[in-house]
Amino acid sequence: MKLNFSFIVPVYNRPIEIKELLHSMLEMDYKKEYEIVIIEDGSSETSEHMIEAFKEQLSISYYQKPNTGPGDSRNYGMKKARGNYFIILDSDVILPQNYLSKVEVFLNKNFVHCYGGPDDAHESFSNLQKAISYSMTSYLTTGGIRGRKSMMGKFQPRSFNMGLSKEAFYASEGFGDIHPGEDPDLTIRLWKLGYETALIPDAKVFHKRRISWKKFYIQVNKFGLVRPILNKWHPETAKITYWFPVLFLIYISFSLVTLVFGFWYFMAILGLYFVLIFMGASTAFKNISIGIQSVLAVLIQFYGYGKGFFKSYYYIHLLKKVPEKQFPKLFFKK
Repeated sequence: MKLNFSFIVPVYNRPIEIKELLHSMLEMDYKKEYEIVIIEDGSSETSEHMIEAFKEQLSISYYQKPNTGPGDSRNYGMKKARGNYFIILDSDVILPQNYLSKVEVFLNKNFVHCYGGPDDAHESFSNLQKAISYSMTSYLTTGGIRGRKSMMGKFQPRSFNMGLSKEAFYASEGFGDIHPGEDPDLTIRLWKLGYETALIPDAKVFHKRRISWKKFYIQVNKFGLVRPILNKWHPETAKITYWFPVLFLIYISFSLVTLVFGFWYFMAILGLYFVLIFMGASTAFKNISIGIQSVLAVLIQFYGYGKGFFKSYYYIHLLKKVPEKQFPKLFFKK
């Protein structure tokens, strides 16, 4: 199958990020033709003026539509796209020069209908963004699970860096209305249809993620809320690893209680874990400040996700509530 790529990028009030993404595409070493489909998802601050500056150098299709969420916007873009293989990106990513070349080489040798790639922090990112990136991708946190080569057979791509064939898109009908969580939901439905997924380790993107502690907390809390819903929809995919942040919070509480009674061993183990986080991030970025912020990012990640997961599990699995009625803010209406 001859690969014809179409990038699919939904955007919501982020014109500066679109500019940075398009600039990185100009720098790519891929010389064949490809298409960029940008979908303005009901933004009040559109990216149209930014995109105009690149239209003579890049093949860009630009669409504006009412706000229906990133999943539906990606579906909209894939229906409009001319290519036969879609590469779905978030607007807050930057591509390395060899991104598309690496994707093409992999797919030509080991074709799959859906792939995902890892993410990292670009040297230009702020210390906060680097700390958050470390907490979400490090092997010392649950985020590291996403990037292990050993999980290639059942890798769950994420929509900030995800490839999907035209065939698989139409067979699955694309993304659902839940957000976040629309990407693992799509992946699981693809598995049920018989499609394989894979990790392309070299297809890395630089992902900015959230730009404040508050936004980061809201994001990871939503991740926690979504997972029990996905486990209800797809019970065969439930894993003990999804409980780790909840167990981590229980362990912190237990350590504090035992410390009151003079048992410091459990707190010492916890302290050692945070020292490893600090040293790992400080070494990776050669910056002690990022090391300190990474410890805080891990705490926020585990607390936000764990709190959201436990709350959602209580309502969805124990009280048997309907997800769309219990957590309406997690679902977009078309």
